[in-house]
Amino acid sequence: MIETDWIWGLVGGLMIGLAAAVFLLGNGRIMGASGIIGGLVDRTGLGNWAERVAFLAALVVVPALMLPLYAVDVSTNITSNLAVVIAGGVLVGVGTRIANGCTSGHGVCGISRISLRGIVATVFYLLAGGLTMALFRHVFGVI
Repeated sequence: MIETDWIWGLVGGLMIGLAAAVFLLGNGRIMGASGIIGGLVDRTGLGNWAERVAFLAALVVVPALMLPLYAVDVSTNITSNLAVVIAGGVLVGVGTRIANGCTSGHGVCGISRISLRGIVATVFYLLAGGLTMALFRHVFGVI
């Protein structure tokens, strides 16, 4: 049987790209999840809080709605070590603040607009992720 996992990646990528295009055309702003969350947390985005909350809710609800389409169990390969999951979340949050954006802002929207800043940020995200994975798996042995 032919592996079809790549189709789900393609569908997901198309959905993210479509969402980014609709967000940009509808709002005139780049769709970056960290900026949307950050605006709620630091209260600078309260002028359009309902839109921000709806966007974040869709990030949770749409994958849940897609579950019945999967023929087999979905494996996330996430570690069972809760401390590692929490540390990873904190590090991602700190990194997005330092980089003034996340992979949806820099990676999806920045690269598609041929933004040098977005391309450089995405390269560093990938390098930092690879280095972190290598350290935590092969040096610290926690993943």
